[in-house]
Amino acid sequence: MALNRNTKQLEQDRNHRASDNPLVEDLDAVLSRTKYLWDDIRKGRLFITGGTGFFGCWLLESFLWANDQLGLQARATVLTRNPEAYAKRCPHLAAHPAIQLLSGDISRFEFPNGRFTHVIHAASMTNQHARENPIEALETAWNGNLRVLEFVKRSSAKKLLFVSSGAVYGPCIGRRTALKEEDGVSSLPAGPDSAYGEAKRLGELVWLLQAAQSRLEVKIARGFTFLGPYLPLNSHYAAAQFLSAALAGREIVVHGGERVVRSYMYGADLAVWLWTILFRGVSSRAYNVGSEQPVTVKQLARTIAREFKPPIKVVEAAISDEPQKLNYYVPDTSRARKELGLKVNVPLSEAICRTLRWHNMTSGPNATS
Repeated sequence: MALNRNTKQLEQDRNHRASDNPLVEDLDAVLSRTKYLWDDIRKGRLFITGGTGFFGCWLLESFLWANDQLGLQARATVLTRNPEAYAKRCPHLAAHPAIQLLSGDISRFEFPNGRFTHVIHAASMTNQHARENPIEALETAWNGNLRVLEFVKRSSAKKLLFVSSGAVYGPCIGRRTALKEEDGVSSLPAGPDSAYGEAKRLGELVWLLQAAQSRLEVKIARGFTFLGPYLPLNSHYAAAQFLSAALAGREIVVHGGERVVRSYMYGADLAVWLWTILFRGVSSRAYNVGSEQPVTVKQLARTIAREFKPPIKVVEAAISDEPQKLNYYVPDTSRARKELGLKVNVPLSEAICRTLRWHNMTSGPNATS
């Protein structure tokens, strides 16, 4: 009888968490596309760095959803510098019985006890922070990778996903073609603008060397540009700035107009891609992660503005008289599509609509995080 009562209580807890989650539709979609993958972590233990950022929140949301719906009995330990702040910002994640928050810095955290089966290393500075503090960014990346590497060796983990960036390809100024993994990483010019890309490239090297010397399966996900719930609206990214302005009823100011070209993957698609790469990706292989559909920042601003009634005003910032080169940062994802069967399901207009709806439902808890 005690077993039945416990089982009933667990079911009630799962139903309660589902009814309170504004991402139910997205999480159901993620699960339907990844259902065949999750046995890989059944009764396993996941260690994740960067679990409180945009990538991390989508990973944890989808992990816990699959864990509850499929009865995986898996657990996750999340490294965070401020567990109390994270619990306040995302209480439903922090309070989940399958989650343990570990307080610590990426460069010197204390190792949790026991064995782990999977590791996701997603912690990093933002590109903007790296520009402002380039030496600190490189030092943190190096020490962080070495610390996580030591933890992986002790934990006997079998699979690791390193979240890298398209920044490893180098400057995207003047190019007009999508970036391919076969292009190889670029020789980055010396300067603060290269610190973020160099830090990510250094991380890739560390993990590829470890894979060559051990049985650890290392998968690399080179992320490009994203939007969706949990995107911090106070960041320097164009999508975040446009959404922040629109939600506040301010005009959207566009810098770069037609010369800055990006592509945007929605958070639910991102989660599908990252889990698939971790569970099924080829070891020691990098995969571009992002949308192949290019959009200028001017087009992005207008698409966001049209979601409001009346539409938000869009203005272009003044530009210099000097000729401006094209800034084209779009991935070629044929490797992920062909090898892993991945695709983008949520188009840009729908991604914007869902993001705005989430902020309206949650009063934008991440707008200033």
